[in-house]
Amino acid sequence: MQISRRAVLSTIPATGLLAAVPPGRARAATPPYGVPAAAGADRAVLLGNTVAIFAGTAESNARPEVAAKLAAIDSAARSRLDALDNAGPGELFKGVPLGTSDPNLTTSFQYLYEIALATRVPGSALPDPEAVARRVIDGLGWLYDNYYGDQSKGYYGNWHNWEIGISNHVSRILVLLTAQIAAYRPDLPATYVAAMDAYLRNGKDGDVDLDSRFHTGANLADIATNRILQGAVVGDDARISKALADQLTVFATIDPYDLRHGVTDGYYADGSFIQHASVAYTGSYGKNLLTRVVQTIKILDGTGYVQGDDLVGVVQGWVVDGFAPLIFEGWMMEIVKGRAVSRTTTGYADVANVVEAVVDLSGHATGADAKALAGYVAFVRQTSRAALNPTAFVSPVSIARYADILADSTIPVADLNPAERNVGFNAMDRTVHRRPGYAFALARSSNRISKYEYMSGENLMPWFSGDGAHHLYLAGQDQTQAYGVDYYTAVSPYRLAGVTAPVEHRHTIPELYGTAWYDNPERGFTSSSESQNTYVYFPRGTNRYSGGASLGPYGVAGLVQSSDVGYAAKRAGELPDDFVAYRNAEATKSWFMLDDEIVVLAAGVGDTAGRAVTTTLDSRIAEATDAVTLTGELRTGGAFTGTGTAPLAWLRYANAGQGTAVGYVFLEGRPPTVLLDAVTRSRRVVRTANPDTMVRKQVFSVVVEQAAGTPSGALAYALVPNASAERLRSYRRGPVAVLANTARIQAVRHSGLGLVVANVFASGRHEADRLAIDGPASVLVRQARDHTVSVAVADPTMDRDTVSVTLRGRRHRVVTADDGVRVSRIPGGTRIEVATRQAYGRSFRVTLR
Repeated sequence: MQISRRAVLSTIPATGLLAAVPPGRARAATPPYGVPAAAGADRAVLLGNTVAIFAGTAESNARPEVAAKLAAIDSAARSRLDALDNAGPGELFKGVPLGTSDPNLTTSFQYLYEIALATRVPGSALPDPEAVARRVIDGLGWLYDNYYGDQSKGYYGNWHNWEIGISNHVSRILVLLTAQIAAYRPDLPATYVAAMDAYLRNGKDGDVDLDSRFHTGANLADIATNRILQGAVVGDDARISKALADQLTVFATIDPYDLRHGVTDGYYADGSFIQHASVAYTGSYGKNLLTRVVQTIKILDGTGYVQGDDLVGVVQGWVVDGFAPLIFEGWMMEIVKGRAVSRTTTGYADVANVVEAVVDLSGHATGADAKALAGYVAFVRQTSRAALNPTAFVSPVSIARYADILADSTIPVADLNPAERNVGFNAMDRTVHRRPGYAFALARSSNRISKYEYMSGENLMPWFSGDGAHHLYLAGQDQTQAYGVDYYTAVSPYRLAGVTAPVEHRHTIPELYGTAWYDNPERGFTSSSESQNTYVYFPRGTNRYSGGASLGPYGVAGLVQSSDVGYAAKRAGELPDDFVAYRNAEATKSWFMLDDEIVVLAAGVGDTAGRAVTTTLDSRIAEATDAVTLTGELRTGGAFTGTGTAPLAWLRYANAGQGTAVGYVFLEGRPPTVLLDAVTRSRRVVRTANPDTMVRKQVFSVVVEQAAGTPSGALAYALVPNASAERLRSYRRGPVAVLANTARIQAVRHSGLGLVVANVFASGRHEADRLAIDGPASVLVRQARDHTVSVAVADPTMDRDTVSVTLRGRRHRVVTADDGVRVSRIPGGTRIEVATRQAYGRSFRVTLR
């Protein structure tokens, strides 16, 4: 897929993107602002575009495919009007008491917006829409006079409600009802804009503070979009331009070696997306940012505020490199959703937001790019096991365009991913490995990236989800039967797939402290303080080694498991006595991602504190009524069925109810234990706000257990998706061989692929097969039938200036090489030196002959 200027734009800072704003509009002056002559026309177009996004147009709303969306808008408005009619004292809407609840205040503004929206839908079915609009305006006035206008009484609870949530709803109402407000309460826009300015944390004159940790990434996009709309409503062109300049900073690729305003939130060169400074978040905040910036492109369409298609090209890059790898048959992978994994409406529903954004992008892209984006929309619809409901789209116009795409037989239905793809999102410690029959998603952590995200009573038991936890998605399966909230509900947090954990019981934050956070203002712990973020909400690891390399469709990843920063700080005496921190187990792990299998090596597995340790090779859930069979073969050749501990050569899990199977080949280590348990739990165990719905599942796990006081050990195994018994039996004869498995080096050879793959974790020279590697590195070497040798090298520590690899044997000459790779002949072989300084984990490749 060729994207206009994407490669260039991905390397330039935000200041370069500001060139997209016409001269004279890039920065605001001190009020009163000067307004260019053409600004009035531009503002009118902007306002019209915004109304069309949310309310639709006469043309779009006449389409039968949009009818369900219009009915939903009308139904929501009538429900809110009924609540408005029956409100009690201290309420604007029945059942939403005000006074001390900022979520209820935000909800009240949301309800007003939903009513206002229904009045502006072309052909609104509401009786007397103009009278209803005046009721909304009266509601705005009442909320301002009683609960919002006095800043000395406001700003209680969650900062997000005051700086973003309420402003989202108010800004849209002001746009939707511009004419009605001008005729009925012309003072209201300026009054509300002044109040919204006052609530912006640390904002000079109510402006966005780009140095604030609250005004970054998706949050900044929300704030800037609101201010664009506010500027259009109050006739302040300079405000629009300044907000647009702020918004453009989120389009710029994050350079970790040249941070702007100290911000690490946003998209990285490898497709990673980070929010909250260190949380892998493409599937939650990332999709919100995608939605918001695409809406901005639509809002500004036809105006003079932005020139060219540069912004479209940047966002296309996000879709291709950031989102497409993470969507498998219409399902958004859990490894990038933070605390949202515990919500009941994730997975397939998450992808609806992405699809709507891609639908809209395809309308702004041109040529082959437009066709590829439209083709991807059709591909997601065709491969998803859950029918995407376009009623979930924000815009009726997008629904109509979506229907057009699906009906257009000339659009080539195609994935944006190659059929075989390995993607190392090393900037956010994630790896995705895709094959036609499956997708493997791996979550790691480090001193750069958080082990997990817990917040607001969501994701209550997240402790090990960044310690090499994986999800193995099988083609053709309804993923709600395999993962989602029910996986985290039914599977023990100590036995997430891929995790090594100490045998102990940990308490959730509410259990420990009686609140959703650790409250100790004297020591810097409040609900939204940096200390809370660092040690409670999303603590980072303390390990440097977490990364990997990719060579074409093959990949390797490595991790040195660690305790988090909270445990390290508590041990150093830096945290209060009543702050609870947990110590982790130890392990050094590698994942070798091939065609038919993912080979996993673990060494140094144990606990220096002497606790028992469990390593979970895999955990899967099945419906209580599914026919699950467990069959295998002992190393002695005897048959194995059912559960228990045994010296297995291989095991096959098969779910006849889902038509799925996974094989496990045990290459070395202690005998595994096979478990199949009936589990019944409430979804509230993972999120306090979830309905008290009981989940009944069969939970299959295969684990390796180490008793307390046992010396550290090693194990090696392969996950074989969709495997038959015959396929698993064949591993006795290869093709996988373990070359090394220690805490210093881990390496495998796959004879069928001509691959040797290694992770080195320690300094010094380490050898495997014909490879010699100096110091920490990830390396893949593949010998092709035409006698060429392809090599990929990366620095998983992100700290090294150079990495050196020697291929012993015949000398080779360079066919192709990435910049930064130097090849030289040495006695007995060929030396490859890679300049990894400031490469941030990127893979360097060279082909030799």
